[in-house]
Amino acid sequence: MSTEVEAALAAAFREEWGQVVATLIRVTGDWDLAEECAQDAFAKALQRWPVDGIPRRPGAWLTTTARNRATDRLRREAVGAAKLQEVAMLAPPEEPVADDESGVGDDRLRLIFTCCHPALPFEARIALTLRTLAGLTTAEIGTAFLVPESTMSQRLVRAKRKIRNAGIPYRVPPAHLLPERTNAVLAVLYLLFNEGYAATSGADLVRVNLSAEAIRLARVLARLMPDEPEVIGLLALMLLQDARRDARVDAAGDLVLLEDQDRSRWDTAEIEEGVGLLETALRRRRPGAYQLQAAIAACHATAAKASDTDWAQIAALYGRLAEVVPSAVVRLNRAVAVAMADGPAAGLALVDELAESGELAGYRLLPATRADLLRRLDRRVEAAAAYREALELVATDAERRYLERRLGEVS
Repeated sequence: MSTEVEAALAAAFREEWGQVVATLIRVTGDWDLAEECAQDAFAKALQRWPVDGIPRRPGAWLTTTARNRATDRLRREAVGAAKLQEVAMLAPPEEPVADDESGVGDDRLRLIFTCCHPALPFEARIALTLRTLAGLTTAEIGTAFLVPESTMSQRLVRAKRKIRNAGIPYRVPPAHLLPERTNAVLAVLYLLFNEGYAATSGADLVRVNLSAEAIRLARVLARLMPDEPEVIGLLALMLLQDARRDARVDAAGDLVLLEDQDRSRWDTAEIEEGVGLLETALRRRRPGAYQLQAAIAACHATAAKASDTDWAQIAALYGRLAEVVPSAVVRLNRAVAVAMADGPAAGLALVDELAESGELAGYRLLPATRADLLRRLDRRVEAAAAYREALELVATDAERRYLERRLGEVS
């Protein structure tokens, strides 16, 4: 297979998977069938594209192929003429269908709201969306939730069964029901963005397509809920972080720390839009977790150089965030900010408390953070041991190379 075809297939998976699956779910109502037929379509592309050439519109080719596969499966299983007719009349992906009260024709946003039905457990809502919409593996989703792959697999099976048995509709709910799903939808979009901004596994640290899709969907949601400050705050947070994307890795694909990034490569338009959105959200006087995180990101994004960063303000914002979201990961981030504001010894004390609690066991950034603070304190033997521990947990090549370089410095 040529490099061109391989690249086209990889791009098609990144850009089209969610649309193909979401469209098939809309017309078949069968989540497993939709995923299986989408996988079959990509497998067929693997066979046909090297022979027939790359189609002009890969997404339409894949959707048509998946639709035909679904039709064959349903015919063999004798599901019924009505369902077959629905599949046969499947609209092309560029023709959205808006048949509910919201008027939103975006199949992917419909999918998110379906997954985020309050009848499902909160974590299952998020996990199911990431699996179905983004095509993340069960292992990747398990990593995001700090649970084993087998545990996450069971949660996904139960969530799909619940949707089928409860007859949960595939639609954006009417306006009066939006608030009960908002928190889960925002969590899904942020996890989707994070998997694109800092991938949990694979060769690439940054997966641009996922973060771009999360931003696109957040814009759609912001138009749908313009008076909800946390929706605006999340969009602001995404833009402020995405603005630094191009400077996060060097030409070789290696990780570049925030303090070492070339700030001239940051996207000033995204920063300006993000700061403006944050100010709009804060004027609502209903601060929440995403607005607080956006404020932290704004502190970084608006500092002309690393030494201008207001670490004391960032530490204070993380302290407030820890009250709103009592998360061990938030406390770890606060420890880093305290280390920058008050010195590495102060930060290390907080990190060691977290390590002793066991709340972040298996989380790669805990030993990596501890190693960095020990290195800054010139406690090299302990730093080397912590770097080795982090290397056993890391999953991306870029992070692995960074930790190996640091280990070499202290060994």
